[in-house]
Amino acid sequence: MIGSPACAKEAAISTPHPIVIAHRGASGERPEHTIAAYTLAIEQGADFIEPDLVMTKDGQFVARHENNITDTTDVANHPEFRDRKTSKVIDGGKQTGWFTEDFTLAELKTLRARERLPLLRRSNTRYDGQFAIPTLREIIALAKEASARTGRTIGIYPETKHPSYFASIGLPMEAALVTELKAAGWDRADAPVFIQSFEVNNLKALKRMTQVPLIQLLAAEGGPADGAQPSYAAMTTPDGLKAIAAYAAGIGPDKAMAIRPDGTVTPLIADAHAAGLKVHPWTFRAENFFLPGGLRVGILPMAHGQIEAEILRYIDAGVDGFFTDYPYHGVQARAQRSR
Repeated sequence: MIGSPACAKEAAISTPHPIVIAHRGASGERPEHTIAAYTLAIEQGADFIEPDLVMTKDGQFVARHENNITDTTDVANHPEFRDRKTSKVIDGGKQTGWFTEDFTLAELKTLRARERLPLLRRSNTRYDGQFAIPTLREIIALAKEASARTGRTIGIYPETKHPSYFASIGLPMEAALVTELKAAGWDRADAPVFIQSFEVNNLKALKRMTQVPLIQLLAAEGGPADGAQPSYAAMTTPDGLKAIAAYAAGIGPDKAMAIRPDGTVTPLIADAHAAGLKVHPWTFRAENFFLPGGLRVGILPMAHGQIEAEILRYIDAGVDGFFTDYPYHGVQARAQRSR
């Protein structure tokens, strides 16, 4: 670990293996993508905090799960924005609601966050209306402050959401993101940053712009929205993984692509490592609803099951890191293999 707070601000990540990535912050215990969620994640020992990045009308990065903010903010309660409700086609699907690209940053700052999964995370709803939508700049500042205060290096792991869509409306993400990272002094190969995307071409564009390591996200179904590959399945063959290694440092697969719900380990982790790629699966959640049958406790979907046992399966299979909504449990699971 980094010993000096002074050097921790700028040094590369040095952590016990594997890294714990706080998925949207400690989003199991606070509304996702809020400074409160990121702060709690850091307190719980996360190595990286993960903001999903979307853009505002005036070209600023804010952290939201999607650019459609209907379910994650109180925008519907603001009569001054009633006429902003609209329908759009994003990545081939029609959506109706309010979208970040139709608001300036100043307007978005008047909104407050809401819990996205209120039926599964009822305790989080008590925080509805308390927290503002954070900017990427504020998240970077939080990570740097926490690194200096704790002596641990806290990294960020931003995801570019719908980059082809944003480019199509005149808000390309790549150069703007690199500019933000350069301003933070985080544009080196050893910076405490990973950039991730489900698309391919924007990662290839970023490869030409920055030395920051890139992560190709992979879903169990479908394919990249930019059409750069026919399917995610095609990208997980040995040849597909070698192609990814030409522009990315690793993959972020749906966890079921690495270990099936019945506990069967697929070749993906070994094949990715053979191609020189890191493997950071997503997403580990405590609720029974998200756990494989053998690790559930009781019958209620919102009850918590054996999340640490699930994480241990992946650590034992050799992953290099993992995304979790419950960083505390991720740190605890990792500690069991570090003893």
